[in-house]
This record gives sequence, C-alpha cells and structure tokens, in this order.
Amino acid sequence: MYFPVNPWPEAAAFPVLTAMTLTPLAAMVGVLCSRSLTAALRFGFAGTSLTVLLSIYLLVVFDSEVSGINLFEQANFAGLSYTVGVDGVNILFIPLTAVIAFLVLLYTFSHAQNRYRDRFYVVSVLGYETVLIGAFASLNVMQFWIWSVLELVPVVYLTLHSGTGLRRRWAVDRFLQYWLSGFLMTLTGFLLLAFGLIDSEHPLTFDWLTIKQNNAYLHDEALIFVLLFYGFAIRMPLFPFHGWLPVLAEHGTVASCAIFLVGLKLGIFAVLRFILPILPGVAEDWAGLVLTLALISTFYGAVMALLQINIRRLLAFAVLSQTGILVIGLFCFNDFGLEGSIMLSVAYGLATAGMLFSVGLIYERTGTALMPRLGGLFDSNLTLGMLFLVSSLSTLVKPGTPGFDATHLIIEGTIEEYGWLLAIAILTGNLLAAAFILWAFQRIFLASSKRFAQPYSSLHHPVLKERLITVVICLLLIGTGFYMRPWLRLVDQDASMITKGYPIHSSMPHGQPAEEPQPDEIRPEDEQL
Repeated sequence: MYFPVNPWPEAAAFPVLTAMTLTPLAAMVGVLCSRSLTAALRFGFAGTSLTVLLSIYLLVVFDSEVSGINLFEQANFAGLSYTVGVDGVNILFIPLTAVIAFLVLLYTFSHAQNRYRDRFYVVSVLGYETVLIGAFASLNVMQFWIWSVLELVPVVYLTLHSGTGLRRRWAVDRFLQYWLSGFLMTLTGFLLLAFGLIDSEHPLTFDWLTIKQNNAYLHDEALIFVLLFYGFAIRMPLFPFHGWLPVLAEHGTVASCAIFLVGLKLGIFAVLRFILPILPGVAEDWAGLVLTLALISTFYGAVMALLQINIRRLLAFAVLSQTGILVIGLFCFNDFGLEGSIMLSVAYGLATAGMLFSVGLIYERTGTALMPRLGGLFDSNLTLGMLFLVSSLSTLVKPGTPGFDATHLIIEGTIEEYGWLLAIAILTGNLLAAAFILWAFQRIFLASSKRFAQPYSSLHHPVLKERLITVVICLLLIGTGFYMRPWLRLVDQDASMITKGYPIHSSMPHGQPAEEPQPDEIRPEDEQL
C-alpha cells in the first residue's frame, strides 16, 4: 500500500527535525566548554529556548490536511540510513519534549545554588532532550532502538548524581534489569521485522516505510508482536512490567522525573508507530490479552496509589493507572480511541510533569515527600498549590482541560468497539484517580500541618521562576482544554490511515461486523460471472 511522503523542502525553509535534534546537542558542547555553572545554565537555557521556538515553527509548517509523513528527511552514509519525519502520530510529542526540557532547566535555574552544582547535570538534561526528539522523529527501527538505549545514560546519571533517596544505586539496578530485558526483546523483534522482508526481494533494511509497505511478506508475526509489545510495555509502563517505576520515582530526582515522564510516552508512541501499522492483524488477534492487562493496570495502579504515603510513589502508580486507559484507547481499532489516546498521552505528560514540579518545589522547602509530614501549605505556597491543583484536574476528565475531550473520545471509541461495560470500567478507574489525586492535594495543601514549617526564603526559592513554570503549564493545559479542535486536526488524518489498515475492523461500518451474504443471495458481480 502506498504511503504518502512529503520531503521537507516542500514545506520548510530548512530541515527542522534535524535542527531540533542538533540544537540541544550544540548547547551540550557549549556547557562542556564553559567554566562556571552560571555559564553552563545559560548555554542550556539558550539551547532549550531555541528548541521550543523550533517546535513552534514545526507546528506552523506541518500540513494537517495531508496524511502521511511530513518534513521527510533521509540520508545514507557508510551503509547506514538516517530517516526522520513527522505525522499525526508524533507531531505533538516533539513540542511536548521541548517544553518540558525548557521547564526542567528553568527549575534548575531556581535551585542552582542547591544540589545542582554540576555542569554534567545540565549536559544530562540536554542529552535527554536530544535523545527523545531523535527517537520520536525516527522512521528507522534501528535508529529508534539506538536512541532508546542512549536514554539509559542521562537517566542513570541523573538518578545517581541528583537523586534524593538513600538507595539510589539499588533503584538504578532494578531499573536496568527491567529496561535491558525490554531492549533485548525489542531488538529481537526489530531484527525479525527486517529479515522478514527477504522474500519480498528487498535487501536487508530497517526502514520503517519499506517494512510497512511490505508487511504482507512478514513471517512469525505473532512472535514479533509479543517481543515488541513486551519491550514497549516496560517503557509505558503496563502491569505487570511496572516494578521499576515506583522505585525510581522514590529515589530519583524530581526534575529529571519530569522529562522522564515524557520519555515514558515513547512506549505509547512505539505501539502507534511500530505495532499497529505494521502488525494490524496480529494486534486485532491479541487485543483480548492486551485489554486484560490494561484493565488490571488501570485498577491496580489506582488502588496502589490510594495506599501510598510518599507522593512520588503515588504519582508513579498514577502513571501506571493512566497507561491502562491509554492502551485501551489504542486497541479500540477506531479513530475515536486512537485520537483520544494520542491527545490524552500529551495531556497526561504535561499534567503529571506539573504535579512533579510542584512536589519537587515542596520538597525543596520541607525536605520530605511524605504526605503525613506535610499539610497546610496552600496559604504559604499558593503558586505551587495552584500548579498541583490545575495539573491534577487535567488528569481527571474535568471540563476546560485537555483530558476532558481526549477521555471522551476514548469512551466513545470503547463503546463503539466493546460496549458500555468496558466504558464504565474506564470511568470507574477515573473515579478512583480522582480519589487518590484529590486526597493527596488535601493532605499536602489543605490539612493542618503535622510539623513545624520551615521558614520561607525567597533567596533559595525564587518566586518569579516558580510562577513562570506555573503560568506556562497552566496556560498550556487550560488553553488546549478550551480550544482542542486545532490539536485534534493535527492527528486526525493519520489516525484514520492507521485504522484503515486493520484487516477486520476496516471492513466493519461503525464497529459492527460486516454482514455476510446469505447462500441464496446473488450479488451483481456474480451475475456478471
């Protein structure tokens, strides 16, 4: 099947995706060459700011009326292929990465005199941004895999160097156990994809477009699906592959966790890019098992979040519960579910990052992330309270937030494909999410304080930069919530292309099974024969 591809010179003045990948990389060089932390932060801030501007330009030149790959770039050298492009699947994840990286550096500016004294901390954040943008833009399976493996470097460094837990090394060991097994599975799956095209008279290639257009020649499709989904389920994470996330959230650094949350959406993106378009029939066959894991993830994550006293672990289990809802949307096999999952992934990424920033700034003041030791912080920390409240409401399907329309799309897609029972289960999971998120807000900000509050010092906690973080996140959440249509238009065309590729569901009008002709019925084409 032909897949439209539009080269970058047709829409942009320069290869914007490569520029976005190289900009934080160039800032990294500047940071390494600098001799002071102040100069390093300035280089970092300049790099992330320019990347945000490039992401705005990316949204402007992206043609939402044309399906297929926009701003396509390809280069071959030394037998290797570099291929990037953007479509409705990844167009929102790349700007989200740029914004969160900018806010992480702004957070670092606010606390440069505390624990972030090392230039390599700034280098790690910039490197993380480079890796995520490169991975989200990749149209080559091995290119995507290499970027994913490189993500280990900043995650491990930031956890060991700037983490706040006492068992950071143990947390990193647990993290590596899960992720390395996932990388091994995805590598095996990608190799099977590439070697599966030998019968199509194509040379060995890892090009996504070539694999997608010749997926009919693939062998062992069920095995490939299991290998890829296992690896991506660790990244999301999905039950029961989540054991590393609460541990890393508890012992890592809050600032790095914010951008790390965007990295988790790489798992959702990978299913959208490398499973659903390439293995649509197998995805339909395995939907029952996937939905079972997603439902367990939704309710298990919500119940475990209710049992936590550490706010970081609570947010980690909240991500687990959210992932279950996103996966259900992906496997609805219709436009509603697919568009809803993409939009909700972006909303969850931004909203959960907002809650993490709020929790991190609270930790800087109080020295604890344990909710029983907190309380009564709303009056003295109004900005942080509002950031946490607006961000939490954005995850709870409240009107005026992006999660409202996105979740309703998933509900509509679920009803169309599976009926009301599963839709009610999703709404029940969201009700549990409201319980643990609002309960955490009440314990941290509204309940009476359980301990003597440390005096507020504007010297160590610059109010202006904290307010800037709050304003940026709240404006993005509320603005997209009230004006969702332009963002949905960005993903609509390509979501439809994916759903048209399902061998069973593409022939079902409105999600209903196609009627088979009765034996005594004579079709017009039969008369002609």
